[in-house]
Amino acid sequence: MRAAGPLRLLALGAAAGLAWLAMTSLLGPPRAPPTLLRLLRRDEAPPTAEPRPPRFKCGLPRPCPPRHFAFRLLSGAANVVGPRICLEGLMSSVKNNVGRGLNIALVNGVSGELIAAQAFDMWAGDVEDLLRFLRPLHEGTLVLVASYDDPATKLTEESRRIFGELGSAVAKDLGFRDSWVFLGAKGVQDRSPFEQHVRNSRGSNKYEGWPQALELGGCVPQRPPG
Repeated sequence: MRAAGPLRLLALGAAAGLAWLAMTSLLGPPRAPPTLLRLLRRDEAPPTAEPRPPRFKCGLPRPCPPRHFAFRLLSGAANVVGPRICLEGLMSSVKNNVGRGLNIALVNGVSGELIAAQAFDMWAGDVEDLLRFLRPLHEGTLVLVASYDDPATKLTEESRRIFGELGSAVAKDLGFRDSWVFLGAKGVQDRSPFEQHVRNSRGSNKYEGWPQALELGGCVPQRPPG
């Protein structure tokens, strides 16, 4: 009778062992803790994020060919977000550097160097300031323009004609609160291919009282020296 207790324990132990073997065969060997698995797999390459598409000067999706300047123009959005002008990777978007009306940068067409940049208020400013800025341009000077809020109220026949001589097809009809971006040059013979315009129209405006903002980018040929 005294041996019955130990025998019963041996039988229970054997049953537990058989049950463990059966479970192992069904479920597989016990898994190592996640931390240990990470340590054992440290030689495996970590997952990589999707590669971002490359960006080039002024955020263009591809580089410009030799003897070309990269540029990008963004008009202002309503009277809230200011415009931006970029040439060869140099962009001005600081609030204090832009103003209501026409934001204009003059660039040397040979070297790509900035000559001057200024904003002209076409609602409450003096158009003579704009004319003094544009009249003395030298042959080949690049003129980059981005509108903000109202680009046209104070424009005169002479100022519209000057923009037309720089290659603009839109300036003659530019209206109150239109959106406009333009790249032209002094001495061009044809209309510039670098121009976009959206008219202020109550029925199609994106913002209350203003049309959508515009964005224009590309590669403008460098003027040969001499």
